[in-house]
Amino acid sequence: MSLGFSLPRIDARAKVIGAADYPGDLHMDGMLHARILWSRRPHARVLDIDLSAARAVPGVVEIFTGADMPRNEYGLVLFDSPVMVSAMRDGRRISTSRFSLPHDPADRTLAFDGIVRHVGEKLALIVAENEESATRARDLIRVTWEDLPVLDSISSALGTDQQLHPHYEGNVIQRYRVRRGDVDAAFAAADIVIEDDYSAGAQEHAYLQPEAGLSYIDEQGRITIQVAGQWTHEDQEQIAHALQLPLEQVRVIYPAIGGAFGGREDMSVQIVLSLATWRLGRPVKMIWSREESILGHHKRHPFVAHARLGATRDGRIVAAQVTMHTDAGPYNYTSNKVLGNATSTCTGPYDIPNVAIDTAAVVTNNPPSGAFRGFGAPQGLFVAETQVNKLAVALGMDPVEVRRINGWRDGTITAFATPVPAGCSLVKTIDACAAETLALPLSPTSAPELRRGRGWAAGHKNIGFSFGFPERSEATIELHGAAEIERAVVSLAGADCGQGAHTAFLQMAAAALDLPLKKIQLQLSDTATSGSSGSASASRLTYMTAGAIDGAAREALAAWGREERPAHAHFVYRPRRTTKIDPETGAGDPNITYAYVAESADVEVDIETGHVRVLNLICADDVGRAVNPQQIIGQIEGAVVQGYGYALLENFVTTGGVIRTGHLSTYLIPSVLDVPERMHSIIVETPDPSGTYGIRGVAELPLMIVAPAIVAAVYDATGVWINDLPLTPERVARALRKDVTHS
Repeated sequence: MSLGFSLPRIDARAKVIGAADYPGDLHMDGMLHARILWSRRPHARVLDIDLSAARAVPGVVEIFTGADMPRNEYGLVLFDSPVMVSAMRDGRRISTSRFSLPHDPADRTLAFDGIVRHVGEKLALIVAENEESATRARDLIRVTWEDLPVLDSISSALGTDQQLHPHYEGNVIQRYRVRRGDVDAAFAAADIVIEDDYSAGAQEHAYLQPEAGLSYIDEQGRITIQVAGQWTHEDQEQIAHALQLPLEQVRVIYPAIGGAFGGREDMSVQIVLSLATWRLGRPVKMIWSREESILGHHKRHPFVAHARLGATRDGRIVAAQVTMHTDAGPYNYTSNKVLGNATSTCTGPYDIPNVAIDTAAVVTNNPPSGAFRGFGAPQGLFVAETQVNKLAVALGMDPVEVRRINGWRDGTITAFATPVPAGCSLVKTIDACAAETLALPLSPTSAPELRRGRGWAAGHKNIGFSFGFPERSEATIELHGAAEIERAVVSLAGADCGQGAHTAFLQMAAAALDLPLKKIQLQLSDTATSGSSGSASASRLTYMTAGAIDGAAREALAAWGREERPAHAHFVYRPRRTTKIDPETGAGDPNITYAYVAESADVEVDIETGHVRVLNLICADDVGRAVNPQQIIGQIEGAVVQGYGYALLENFVTTGGVIRTGHLSTYLIPSVLDVPERMHSIIVETPDPSGTYGIRGVAELPLMIVAPAIVAAVYDATGVWINDLPLTPERVARALRKDVTHS
């Protein structure tokens, strides 16, 4: 059986020896080079883009602007963003190149075109024979602006009549409202009420390879782009939409991908490179610098929240109330979906009979916010788990026991008035973490300035898209041979963003076909060779692809049994459907199933400098069925370090909508010296009844609760709660000094 075996990554050798081609490594004869002119202004009207000096630069082939886009709009969920912001005069786009299109009075994109709404808007694409010419030309473009008032905070955006985007009244993209039971009566009857405010800033994805791509015309005349992304078919659809082309005329291929974490879900170079190749008929390549990457792609949503939690003296939670606002930036990206997950998690995985939740995604002139590992759950669970930890302190109870008392079980009714899906293993996962943690005593320190403490957290993550999205995943299998199967060709589009998905695909195909690994050939991440696998996000890819592979394998083997040679099968896997939630009560069935996580963190705090050192971090994750245990441990360890960055280190700063931490010298991410001294990964396997082979997802789980576990440990060490992330030394020292002053 190939499942449960730590097969070495099938791409490991090529990546280690430098043979794997990432988008930035690609080259074609006759290739042109492109650069982007960025707005670098948070809010302004573009009155004119003067290209005359730039066009005169030797080597410049063409300069494109938004006036060259057939449909100057894109968006993963909603078409609410311009591909490139056009210069506008009297409500009309100003033509800039020989390809500029005539203005259509019915063009709906004009409503949000002509205005830059954040510093990372694209204004022009310069295409030249070499990078030097493209760069020189970019720097010679002159833009005439009319600066507009900047709304750079949630409070300023909600406290004004100024509307930043014509689609979003009141500067709100999405609201969710959840009501269950009688919250007011429950709080009035509660013995203990915990009430506090919470916040966190943005987080940068900081994947190793900045955005890059190569576009060209393939042998069948299709516009083809090789790029790093997370959903080939969604990229294909957005390119085709913007260029007004049939889907079959656009091809998307993913070579090696240098990490993603949600940051590659939205468009970067795909549409503009495709435009250039479509118009010029030549290969075009572009690589962003690190500064451009930080400028040009979305971040984790900043948020502010107010929360109340009520309980009886025996630790039973009776009421929860949360108001949360997230900073979406100027466009939706995935904000409405991220907000749904934050809404799903902000009261935690607990049986609470009375719940009131109000959340909103708010439009500002800050950089756009979108998908980032955890997808709203790190924000929601930071609130929920810190509230539960404060409750345990107020009650004088063990924080693990409070979670055991209130944790979800099979059939527990959630805040959405529907039962938790079967296979709930929350308490089992908490117990696994607690057993390992309690066997590791936290030794004291003799240094007078150092304090040590331990903190706990638990959480849940939906598997797959939710709130009524029609989930699906496709796989195609061909079996070749005579008397016996000699070769199986398995075609899938799922992206491997460094998580080892393609290795898992191979193992699942071997299990489904009962064939040795060496007989299986994978065709991967190419819209021309397979149907859609959906996105490498939402902890869904292994879960969904397992269903697709299993279905295709059964049908291919049946065809083989009918002596079809080669045997061919294409299968579309569809899990159980979810529903939207009621806009007034929140009642609904928004998620397919869940995976569960529990963590403990031991920290050492220097009370003089505010530095926090993580000594031990133990993480238990129920993955349902471990396809490749070694890869899962890698996922846990990587996610924990990324969560460490979110909790302690990564301080993304904007002022007036302008990024102040635009380099990795000013925006600090964890290095090897920041990794917790001891990390222990516990793989819990409770088969999910809905998952093929019992599989759940794991990639997002370990990150989601690092912050509340560390915050609780800092409290245990110092007696001070800190409600705002990240816990930089300055913030910790300031909180400790404030506490001493007030005591």
